[in-house]
Amino acid sequence: MKNKFYLLSFILVLYNIIIYILSKIFTLSIWFYLPFVIYLIAMIAYFFANGKKNTEETDELSVSIGNFDKKKTEVEVSKFSFEDIAGLEEIKEDFNDIIDFLNDEQKYKAMDAKVPRGAILYGPPGTGKTILAKAIAGEAKATFIYASGSEFVEKYVGVGAKRVRTLFERAKKEAPSIVFIDEVDALGSKRNTESNNEKDQTLNQLLVELDGFNNTQNVIVIAATNRIDLLDEALLRPGRFDRKIYVGNPNYNSRLKILEVHTKNKPLDKKVCLSDIANKTHGFSGAQLANIANEAALKAIKDRNKKIIQENFEFAIEKIAAGLEIKNPTVSKKEKQTVAYHEAGHAVAAKVLNIDKIQKISIIPRDKALGYVMKFPTEDKYLYTRNELYNRIIVFLAGRAAEEIYIGEISSGASNDLKESTNLVYEMICSYGMSKNLENFYIDEQLFKYFVEPIKVEASELIKKLYKDSVALIESHKEITEYIAQYLMTYECIDSAKLEEIFNQFNYEAQAN
Repeated sequence: MKNKFYLLSFILVLYNIIIYILSKIFTLSIWFYLPFVIYLIAMIAYFFANGKKNTEETDELSVSIGNFDKKKTEVEVSKFSFEDIAGLEEIKEDFNDIIDFLNDEQKYKAMDAKVPRGAILYGPPGTGKTILAKAIAGEAKATFIYASGSEFVEKYVGVGAKRVRTLFERAKKEAPSIVFIDEVDALGSKRNTESNNEKDQTLNQLLVELDGFNNTQNVIVIAATNRIDLLDEALLRPGRFDRKIYVGNPNYNSRLKILEVHTKNKPLDKKVCLSDIANKTHGFSGAQLANIANEAALKAIKDRNKKIIQENFEFAIEKIAAGLEIKNPTVSKKEKQTVAYHEAGHAVAAKVLNIDKIQKISIIPRDKALGYVMKFPTEDKYLYTRNELYNRIIVFLAGRAAEEIYIGEISSGASNDLKESTNLVYEMICSYGMSKNLENFYIDEQLFKYFVEPIKVEASELIKKLYKDSVALIESHKEITEYIAQYLMTYECIDSAKLEEIFNQFNYEAQAN
């Protein structure tokens, strides 16, 4: 816009010079000077508008900095403790030296021991990183100062850096204190040629502040992120964030403890079995478990129960795992039939191959899914053999195989199954070294481009082979698959007890892995 304005100004000035020269030779009309008058008016309007804009931006900048400064001076003494956090025992133990240091700094000075000044908590969302930081502050009786990484991101150069300085100045005044920076990847992502000056200045200021601590400053910095791979290397080096602690989804014992914490003040029926709920929630985060307890309580209120019963928890698990039930679906009879055979194929394959424990089969639509098979591992499992992974892929593909066998054509309903099976095949080839042609190779993103063709060929061949295996499995269990599909068409749902009864009726037994 400015370049166009300057070009127009140059043309008008040149025009007026020519008019002035011609006026010395000829008698010109006053109208020839009209463009010059318009130019003057435009110049006055431009500078007035631009000056007003700059004033507004300056005011906005001042308000932005002022609001942040005011907000950051509001600190709190955390009321949380480790008793409020179930599970994470190893992580809590790892922070004991930091807590002890904040409580008794002189003991560490006498031994010339240096306690880590920074720690990064990373892992999937909802695993309790924020509440863990608050509990550490509570245990250490330290001031807890919270900041979000996105609060330091601004369009004005220098604002983010000033906010970082303000934050750490406040932390030093309130020492002993814990500075917690949530979603630190918004502030400390890797620098590159495309980075903007404001972002780099803010990150540089954070690096300076982390380096600036010495043994007389009783301040600990804890950061949290879901994507540690996005962080700048300079941020992760020893002396800044010394400890990198993975906070993952809880195992069975931790899930049970989390459920006990979130139900301790809730009126539970005597028949409620929290261990059974912990078994059925494999892979759930702490936040999801808290949500299950709350949803169960809401369901009990809705049903006008005086206590929360086991069925309320079953409802909550299903709602969170499968989504919201659609009460009045507009599904045609043909689509319902296709979905019934599709889910029956999944269920039969999972049962025969002994892949997890099936809790429920349903063709009642939830969210975007027209049907689903809800299954959970019977125990926490961390290692899988090649054959177990093959069987999982066969289960993914068995729904489409059932459609082809019983309906005579395939549908778009298997899109998510295809996505999951394809991802698993590529992980087997690239990450697990389970490729026949590239056996014991680990192929990361940098190497992937060199192996694209052999990976694509082997993945395609493996998917074709496993799909044939899934078709053969359904063909060999055609009678029971037909029965389950027809039962679903009539009753819409099958629970684990009924499925076991059906398999006993047909004298089928699960294969041993």
